[in-house]
Amino acid sequence: MAIEAIDPPLDPARYPFVHAIRVRFAETDAMGVVHHASYLPWLEEARVALLAAGGHDYATVHRDGLDLAVVEVRVRYRRAIRFGDPVQIWAALATANRSTLQIAYLVEVNGAVAASAVTVHACVNAAGRPLRVPDWLTALATGPIALLR
Repeated sequence: MAIEAIDPPLDPARYPFVHAIRVRFAETDAMGVVHHASYLPWLEEARVALLAAGGHDYATVHRDGLDLAVVEVRVRYRRAIRFGDPVQIWAALATANRSTLQIAYLVEVNGAVAASAVTVHACVNAAGRPLRVPDWLTALATGPIALLR
C-alpha cells in the first residue's frame, strides 16, 4: 500500500527538530546561488541527525541490518540561498506505514522559507530486499520526532 504524499508545512513550529548549517562555496553555482543538487546532502544530514535525536544513530541502525532507501524526493525551491548564508533545516517524521515512511523538511535562511521538501524511504535489508518498518520507527512517527499536527 502506497503512502499518500504529504505537503510539508511552511510553519517551523510544526517541526520538532532543527539542524543548522552554513552554505559552503562549493555548494553554489556560477550565479553564486546554492545549486539545486546541494539540497539533497543537506536533507540527508538533517535526516541522520533527526533519527539520532529520536534515539537511533544511523550507523547503528545500518549495522543492525536496516537501511532507509530513498525512493522519492520532492523539493520546492522558494528563495535563493547564497554562499555563507546560515541555513536552518527543520525536519520531522511525517508518516509511516508497513513498508515506507516520509520525512518532511522546511529549509529557512535568515528566518525566511527558502525550500520545502519530502523524502520517501523504503525499509530494506543489506541485500536491498524490502522489510517492514520496524516498531521503533513506527513509534517515532507519533513520538518525539513526529510532525506536529
